[in-house]
Amino acid sequence: MDQPIKRQSTLALLGALCLFLSTIEYLIPKPLPFIRIGLANIPIMLAIDLFPFASFFLLVIIKIVGQAIITGSLFSYVFLFSFGGTVASALGMYLLRKLIGKEGISFVGIGIAGALLSNAVQLLLAWLLIFGPSAQFIAPPLLLLGLITGLLLGIFCQHFSEQSRWYKQTIEEHQNDESR
Repeated sequence: MDQPIKRQSTLALLGALCLFLSTIEYLIPKPLPFIRIGLANIPIMLAIDLFPFASFFLLVIIKIVGQAIITGSLFSYVFLFSFGGTVASALGMYLLRKLIGKEGISFVGIGIAGALLSNAVQLLLAWLLIFGPSAQFIAPPLLLLGLITGLLLGIFCQHFSEQSRWYKQTIEEHQNDESR
């Protein structure tokens, strides 16, 4: 198969997985409306080692817009929170992995950093737009849950990246494309 088509196929697969995981997560009852597990971030995390920045960021946008359509929040303040948190998280995770490298930071570290960045931006937006100084009261549980979910998603991605033949083969193919 032609190399650009393989890359686009992988991007489409991960985009579809983001939407599928968003749908699954939408069906899980939440104790508070703004708390999510972040399942749709799994393909985002795995894409860090697969794609150059432009393709990676396209996947992030697919996830944000697709998730908003699935949840019906595309034209609401919830979309702004999701957009801000996801972009901050994705940029932070991508930069950490590219600057420090696979040997310097695992998916566990990336998952925790991404979750905390997302929560920090969402708390800032909550403080600026809705709650004002009262946002400090939701910070501890939100950051604790972010830490836990980031850790669990990171563990899953680390295990998947070490065990999946598909993932290893796809990384090799994409690295060979870049060296040509």
